Amino acid sequence: MTPLDLIDDAEVVPPKLGRKRDHSRDPEILDAALEVLAEEGYDGMTIDMVAARARAGKATLYRRWPSKAELVLDAVACMKKADLELEALPDTGTLRGDLIAMIKAPSLRDAAKKLQIMAGVVSMLSRAPELAEAAREAIVEPRVAANRFLMNRAVERGEISREHDIDTVALVSPSMVAYRVLMTGEPVTREFLISLIDGVVLPALGVSATTE
Repeated sequence: MTPLDLIDDAEVVPPKLGRKRDHSRDPEILDAALEVLAEEGYDGMTIDMVAARARAGKATLYRRWPSKAELVLDAVACMKKADLELEALPDTGTLRGDLIAMIKAPSLRDAAKKLQIMAGVVSMLSRAPELAEAAREAIVEPRVAANRFLMNRAVERGEISREHDIDTVALVSPSMVAYRVLMTGEPVTREFLISLIDGVVLPALGVSATTE
């Protein structure tokens, strides 16, 4: 006979479950966290600020995210949900046309906001390497993936050679945009992006930057 056999079934009481947490407001709170992060930077950001912006109780935030770092990590990671659908990217028949078709006012505003958020997390990156990875995947990689997709499609239609280092060239425009925003503080304009496409990206792929 085991000790379990000595326990009367009538005495076995199921454990009480706590009240189920309501996660319905998580998206609003995470959006508020990103806004505060972009405005104040990681060091200047507080849980109180996020709670006030989201109109939520501080206790609610602390139950869900015990630390500011965990809140920021979740907030940055959630940005990845808005990634571009690669199959829905423009197909104009030329790589230049495709890259320029990607330049739209909403995408420029979104890129600027993402880079402000990146600037906000810079001070934390050395202390939290996992945030660096999350930031890269959410902020940099979507645009790199889109460039890579468009360039590989150009290879398939015979517009550029397979010999070119597409993985590296796909990083050029996102890297230059990040430098412009984070280091010089200049805005990212349509003219600036077209100059990158015509003066750097296309020549690096052996494509003539003829206007269309």
